[in-house]
Amino acid sequence: MAVQHTAPAESARASLFYDPKIRGIFFQLLLIAALIFFGYQIVTNTVANLERQNIASGFAFLDTTAGFGIIQSLIEYSEESSYGRGLVVGFLNTLLVAFIGIILATVLGFVIGIARLSQNWVISRIAYVYIEIIRNIPLLLQIFFWYFAVLRAVPNPRDSIELPGSIFVNNRGVFAPRPVFESGSGLAGIALLVAIAAVFFIKNWAHRRQETTGQQFPVFWTAVGLIVGLPLIGLIVTGFPVGVDYPALKGFNFVGGVKVTPEFMALLLALSIYTASFIAEIVRAGILAVSHGQTEAAHALGIRNGPTLRLVIIPQAMRVIIPPLTSQYLNLTKNSSLAVAIAYPDLVSVGGTILNQTGQAIEIIGIWMVVYLSLSLLTSAFMNWYNQRMALVER
Repeated sequence: MAVQHTAPAESARASLFYDPKIRGIFFQLLLIAALIFFGYQIVTNTVANLERQNIASGFAFLDTTAGFGIIQSLIEYSEESSYGRGLVVGFLNTLLVAFIGIILATVLGFVIGIARLSQNWVISRIAYVYIEIIRNIPLLLQIFFWYFAVLRAVPNPRDSIELPGSIFVNNRGVFAPRPVFESGSGLAGIALLVAIAAVFFIKNWAHRRQETTGQQFPVFWTAVGLIVGLPLIGLIVTGFPVGVDYPALKGFNFVGGVKVTPEFMALLLALSIYTASFIAEIVRAGILAVSHGQTEAAHALGIRNGPTLRLVIIPQAMRVIIPPLTSQYLNLTKNSSLAVAIAYPDLVSVGGTILNQTGQAIEIIGIWMVVYLSLSLLTSAFMNWYNQRMALVER
């Protein structure tokens, strides 16, 4: 005889805490409350300790006169400028070395990575030795090598090495002629913007044309012709209103022209060469991840090795290359903070000087963390967008 069990409704409502969903929400709320309490304790204790030691807090010091010079600045700066402007100068210097370093490291890394897979034994071994040596030496030692052993060892300004084009190299930096744009040269700038817009339009048109008909269009050489040709036509029409400021030795150093400091060159070379060794291995792994049947199919269609690599292998390998490549870009940007070791005026170096003068340690460190976090998040967002564009589209 079957026995029927009936649970009272009151018992089911009493066991609400044993509901996994309710229990999960409860513990999540408990964790959030604990984190808020922890943060509140840190802030209140920090403020209390600063007041006890008579240390001013806040960001009012950013309007105070800095009183120190910076050897490299992309914007107008002098010793009478404020601490806030000094931090902007350091931030722009960080952006400059990171942006150029990423471009150089990418180009060099792709070349070395492809050379690593070359069927030529000598080229393959040279690429292998480059990767194994460079990536196993600490980056800080490489910065010291380029700065002290190479760039500081060149002659003084009076015995500068003169290169073609009135370019002078000495232990104060590299001095090159600087173009001076006079009134009327704005037409060339407008022509350059028009050329860049036209290049984007032609690139998209050529991509759609290739998708539809399979026919290629020489986008690269067309872009070079537009970017060089249109501004040149604008300058010719306006009577070429561009002068040249040549560097000249006056006293103990060169004046005029464009100066590239040895600190910037040492940091840029070390970051680029070091990061390129890792990118080379990422490129090699990405190419090997593509089935060899793709290469054989391309050769069966009569496509040569160069176009096969450029049009068949690399586009498929990019889906494997881009995620780890993003990590290397982030590492290069963060590693630029080692510039403080050779006194390159990046954000950390300038911020450190301000910290020593004002004692605003928490504010300066907070600015450093926010800036580097923002740069990393923006870089990741851009690379994720690019990765989605390169993703395989099912038809």
